[in-house]
Amino acid sequence: MPSSTASEWTEQTLAVLKRNGRARRAVIELLGKQSCCLSAQEIFDQLRADDHRIGIASVYRSLEQLVRDGHVHRVEFGPDGARFEPILAGGEHHHHLVCDDCGRIEAFEDAELEQSIDKLERRTGFTVEGHEVVLHGACSVCAPARSS
Repeated sequence: MPSSTASEWTEQTLAVLKRNGRARRAVIELLGKQSCCLSAQEIFDQLRADDHRIGIASVYRSLEQLVRDGHVHRVEFGPDGARFEPILAGGEHHHHLVCDDCGRIEAFEDAELEQSIDKLERRTGFTVEGHEVVLHGACSVCAPARSS
């Protein structure tokens, strides 16, 4: 996520939330610095590495509240669990490639995919209010190992 967009999201989210407990503030600030989604455990681990004295339950409660309030998007990755990322005011978003072998997650954007979704919306008359695309397979490191 571009740094200006990230800092705008962080500032706007903190401004909207009247009660910014220590945990919620730390989660918001961390998510605002990320270029892709993180699991609750990754958020907890990074906060602890930065000397935040926050429990894992506080991280989960903060994430649940941020999702309910529409500030954070929960992305389901199947058996590996959910990950979380900011919902940007301008609607900017990306999709995800997931390596089923090593667990690597890579963000991608695709203008043609977005255009196809717009065409589908016009063709069907269905109003798409949101979407997420998660593609599973093997990354460039793991794919050659699969064919050996």
